[in-house]
Amino acid sequence: MKKYILAIDQGTSSTKTILFDESGQAAAKGCVDLKTNYFDNGFVEQNPEDIYQNVLDSVSACLKDFTQKGFDVQDIVSCGISNQRETFVLWDENGKPLAPAVVWACKRSIGVCNELIAKGQNDWIKAKTGLLLDPYFSGTKLLWLLENDADLKQKVSNGEVYFGTVDCWILYKLTHGAQFKTDYTNASRTLLFNIHSLEWDSEILEKWGLSNLNLPLACPSSHHFATIDWGSILNLKEFFSIPMTALIGDSHAATFGEGCFEKGTAKVTLGTGSSIMMNIGNKAVLSNSGMLTTICWSTENRVDYALEGAIVSCGSTIEWLKNELQLFSSPSETEVMATAITDNAGVYLIPAFSGLGAPHWQMNRKASIEGMTFGTTKNHIVRAALESIPYQIKDVVQAMEQDMQAALKSISVNGGMTQNAFVIHFLADLLRIPLNKQRNPDVSALGAAYLSGLKSGVYESIAQLSEINKQQTEQVLANTNNSLPQNGYIGWKEKISRF
Repeated sequence: MKKYILAIDQGTSSTKTILFDESGQAAAKGCVDLKTNYFDNGFVEQNPEDIYQNVLDSVSACLKDFTQKGFDVQDIVSCGISNQRETFVLWDENGKPLAPAVVWACKRSIGVCNELIAKGQNDWIKAKTGLLLDPYFSGTKLLWLLENDADLKQKVSNGEVYFGTVDCWILYKLTHGAQFKTDYTNASRTLLFNIHSLEWDSEILEKWGLSNLNLPLACPSSHHFATIDWGSILNLKEFFSIPMTALIGDSHAATFGEGCFEKGTAKVTLGTGSSIMMNIGNKAVLSNSGMLTTICWSTENRVDYALEGAIVSCGSTIEWLKNELQLFSSPSETEVMATAITDNAGVYLIPAFSGLGAPHWQMNRKASIEGMTFGTTKNHIVRAALESIPYQIKDVVQAMEQDMQAALKSISVNGGMTQNAFVIHFLADLLRIPLNKQRNPDVSALGAAYLSGLKSGVYESIAQLSEINKQQTEQVLANTNNSLPQNGYIGWKEKISRF
């Protein structure tokens, strides 16, 4: 009898729920779109209750697909969650939200960051958390909320406010408040967590006036968090209760799902934004090249660290071209448009719609299209947008190699943009190394399933997972005779350096 693992991948724009079998193959799937509110002042918010309901709807859709195919829910052994990182929720002890969920892409705390940097706190924060003072991370946006809501600030002082990333919020709701936990990866993205001691940092909390904030218990990613009574929650006809044995941030889950189990292995997630993460082993190496140091993934007897370069605009750039400039009706058209011309003709798109992330960290930079003439066509603009993705990845990879004083052993790619052959081949040719590409496109969910299965006994070891992964990976080889990406990158570096 086969065993199955329920993996919930709660993202910015949707929640996917997938049931994986023991070999990592998807047996059933449910996906439900989630509304995100983007405001013209750079604020980005979601409704916390919508997030939770979105999860329930997605799980219901997946279970319906599963049972309609003739499978039995009693064969589902455990479940895990991967989630959009840095997005956080504030609630009271009854599980009532006290503010909108503030999304990772929100830029409201630029001023807060500048003030803290002016006070000389950047290096202090980096030494403890591995992160930089940037609006990307939860902590400074929390401070903005408290500066702008006196009632909420008083509630924090009174010890009445619960803080959690999306994984924690979902777990709290699923257990009716009985479990208030997160994992090390999600905790490490808040600016409040010490990645060396694996604890919430009391000095940061005190200095920022957050000592009375209720914070979740931080645990390994692969861990028994709770037993979830899905039968009751979803009003199913039959009893269906299974342990929740994994919580992990989506980029970290993708790193695990891609098989980055050894030091020097890396992955690139090409989604709305992009995360390049390289496993650096069991010691936290602080970057001198604009990288972040974060917890890569963890089990109950092992914690691996990573260097990460976060790119703010990836797939979102293509969506902007579609929605605002209406250069095409579907992102799938962009591959043909890019290959309809021989090169970019000197046109570059700098996708700083929400500033530039690693390794530049230019929070105030605005997006621009440069090098246009009357001969510029929409194909050139589309190609420039697609090329900006590999260029940004190259920036990050170079910085990582500089920090580690070593070349990458391997790099894996995942996410929606990997369906675009122009982007993938351009990236391989630019980096001049083969790319490993999972045949399973839902690699964040797969990583959560793997970690859940390790704890629930579906998998015996990481070595077993490594063998399973090898059977599901194909390689994209680099064309070292193609000089276009290298020459184009020279122009990109020149444009970036002008800011």
